[in-house]
Amino acid sequence: MSKPYRLASLLLITTALVAPATAMAQTDPAPAEPAAEAAADAAPADAAEPAPQDDTDISIPGAEIVVTGRRSANIERTAPQVVSVLGAADIARTGEGNIAGALGRVTGLSVVGNGFVYVRGLGDRYSLALLNGSPLPSPEPLKRVVPLDIFPSSIIASSLVQKSYSANFPGEFGGGVINLTTKAVPREPFLTIGGSIGGNSETTGQLGYTYYGTGSDWTGFGDGGRNLPPAYAAWRASGLRINDPSVNQQAIAGQFVNASNAVLQQNNNMPVNWGVNVTGGKSWTIGDAELGLIATAGYTTKWRTRDIAQQTANALDLSSLNTNVRRVVTDNRVVANALLGLSLEFGDNKIRWTNLYIRDTIKQARLGAEDRPDTADANPGVSFQYQDTAWYARQLIDTQFVGEFKPMDGLDVDIRAGYANSQREAPFELSFMYSRSNSPTDPYGQFFTNTLNTGQRPGSATIAFSDLNEDLYSAGIDVTYDLAARVKLILGYAFSDTNRVTERRDFLFQGNNNIPLGISLLRPDLLLSQAVICFPGVDATVAPDCPANPVATGIALVDSTGSNPTFKATLRNHAGYVQLQADLTDQLNLNIGARYESADQGVSAVQVYTVNPTLPPATNLKRDYLLPAATLTYEISPQLQFRLSGSKTIARPQFRELVFQTYYDPDSNRTFQGNPQLVDSQLYNAETRLEWYFAPEQRVSLGGFWKKIKNPIETYASFDGNSVTTRFANAPEATLYGVEFEAQKYFDLSGMNGAFWASRRAVLIGNYTWSQSKLKVGPTDPVQAYPFTGATLASQFYRDGAPLTGQSDHLVNLEFGLEDTDKLSQQTFLISYASDRVTRRGPSGQPDIFERPGIQVDFVARQGIPLFGKELELKFEARNIFGTKYKEMQESGDNRIYYNLYKTGTTFSLGGSLKF
Repeated sequence: MSKPYRLASLLLITTALVAPATAMAQTDPAPAEPAAEAAADAAPADAAEPAPQDDTDISIPGAEIVVTGRRSANIERTAPQVVSVLGAADIARTGEGNIAGALGRVTGLSVVGNGFVYVRGLGDRYSLALLNGSPLPSPEPLKRVVPLDIFPSSIIASSLVQKSYSANFPGEFGGGVINLTTKAVPREPFLTIGGSIGGNSETTGQLGYTYYGTGSDWTGFGDGGRNLPPAYAAWRASGLRINDPSVNQQAIAGQFVNASNAVLQQNNNMPVNWGVNVTGGKSWTIGDAELGLIATAGYTTKWRTRDIAQQTANALDLSSLNTNVRRVVTDNRVVANALLGLSLEFGDNKIRWTNLYIRDTIKQARLGAEDRPDTADANPGVSFQYQDTAWYARQLIDTQFVGEFKPMDGLDVDIRAGYANSQREAPFELSFMYSRSNSPTDPYGQFFTNTLNTGQRPGSATIAFSDLNEDLYSAGIDVTYDLAARVKLILGYAFSDTNRVTERRDFLFQGNNNIPLGISLLRPDLLLSQAVICFPGVDATVAPDCPANPVATGIALVDSTGSNPTFKATLRNHAGYVQLQADLTDQLNLNIGARYESADQGVSAVQVYTVNPTLPPATNLKRDYLLPAATLTYEISPQLQFRLSGSKTIARPQFRELVFQTYYDPDSNRTFQGNPQLVDSQLYNAETRLEWYFAPEQRVSLGGFWKKIKNPIETYASFDGNSVTTRFANAPEATLYGVEFEAQKYFDLSGMNGAFWASRRAVLIGNYTWSQSKLKVGPTDPVQAYPFTGATLASQFYRDGAPLTGQSDHLVNLEFGLEDTDKLSQQTFLISYASDRVTRRGPSGQPDIFERPGIQVDFVARQGIPLFGKELELKFEARNIFGTKYKEMQESGDNRIYYNLYKTGTTFSLGGSLKF
């Protein structure tokens, strides 16, 4: 693919920039040994003196709220479930800036799209994310699962991944649960100040595009320049449709587009990425209690330019192109975060209050060009130019109270309560299409024009406003009682109430044949200026805004939102569980329980128009489930143990999948639309695992898993004109099975010659997951694929034997390097590989669309340097060293169609932090 500068000449009127712009899944019945840090494995029974205390905070339901452990008591070994834990040391070794990237190193986990974590190849809808044991709202439109890339690694103390279900966790456990624990109060006061700078080979110093927006965009917060225009706000509050005769469409349209939001600017030297953060904490002794405080704040700004090839085919064998677009996309992503935590410890009781704020914004500019193939269904031989600007702001505010109380020996009571609010705003999403007929008989055939109409010179302009607000209230209580010395009974109740309102309004600027061709040559902000829309001019004293329905240009607004712009979504869930954990013998441990959930999930359109309301069908899923779970652990020897588990879990449709509303994902360049007729998926799970802890901090494990899924929710693609929309429907049934292998080994290098090796060891950590999945689709199996009411057979959308979307047959992660056991010095290579995985079913009988992640090689080095009596930590990162491309495609024989193809480049960064 050619460099982005090939598109530089296509700017309508370009302004060049002159300045850079569980621990344990439950409490272990044998309390003699506390749980340990994730990165440190259990020593065998005859091991020597345990290593010094190394704390790993893990806050989950149905267990001790805070678990701290010694290196000699490994969490993965002592937990009664199959778990993986990333402690602070493990996260630091990966060097990842957000927790999603670090989780991508865990066995069986892969990160797909914009921070969504897949467990064992199951989509994000089958993964559950918790923060300190409490549920989280998502700032993504029409989606209930939170993208984990919004969580900076600096605020996370640990991440627990549990793959075998236990009743203390919510029933939506399809593939597994990911519990993030925020940093707690330190035992000693500290202050750490850090910063980083970096760049990308495809972006930094290269050509990219942006637009002005507002003067404070660099902060991630607008200065009011994106507030709703007065005329639009007044119409929105009126309840009238845009085509009502009393609505002055021209007055509204004339306030939408201006030079700040619609003129692309070319930057031949894109800025560097940089960030700063500060973290501090202290504790005070007050009588017999200890009060602690921790606070952290961070800011990062990153640029990414993608030169993307996007194609579609109009033949079943992909032999002919329908569209063939080259698009350069530049994102400026700004993340600001803050955390404030307070804790109080008195006697055996602990209270924690955690407050978290995250704001994540993307300022996006897109410029595309296309010479429509002669085989195209529409406008063959015509050249097109596409220009888009957008601003996506996501925000999460979360406050949580967690308490662990021990009123008497043998009785523990844990309570938690939380409130979280998430928002997403995307005002002024502007898209423009200009065309050039290339006809020798057309006097304007060599110029790009935008007539805002179809015909020989097709052109278009659209604008969209979208907004999301979600509130989530949650509470829970867990009571643990020692029935006997090695038997615990755990009872719990959990409540959550989620309320979301999402709105999206799309408008098309529509012209008529009265628009002079000279005007159609204008750049977007001039073409849609109030002077043009309101032509011919009228005395401002008579009509200061704009005369209604002028006839000269005839530019009007068409509401292309669909049946309704606003939807309300709710999910209220009451759950109770009972769990028994017992050592049946010295070698045999049983964890058995059941969870009962009663949930009411609804999605309905909100009536916003006063005249002729036509609302799409509502969804009301009210179901009760009894979800059993059991895990048996047998200790074959002090170093070797075997696990066997079985359970039933569920997966409810996400809001995105239920709401019949169009949503554009700026990360994947895909358009989505929900299906209000979806139903819950039910999963039946079985797992077995053999674990060998052959030496201190070292292990090998081999496991197998099997899942049967009833009514899995799968995506499929359909053509809407020349564009492709991704939709959702329940497939009849699917199975998933596979094998996991994991190993961790350290090699002592102190015997090598030289002082350099005296305290060094080599680190080798690797995992491999092989999995297979198959859809089961019979010739008469029904399907509900709204809005295609005429299609009633699942075989019209899904192919029998096809894999689940998002599932890779092979996942490999490998870490190897050197580290110093006496001081901070680590050099680590990280290699990851994921085989092809389907992203959606192909449209109109075409082959499935899949992505090819390939191999990524990273290098991370951390080094401590004494400085003025303090330690300066330096970190160097090189990501995607060999420049693996992103590929999303279709294949049929030798024919290949790229839905998204671009170079991701190699990313470098250098950072440092000084601890006082």
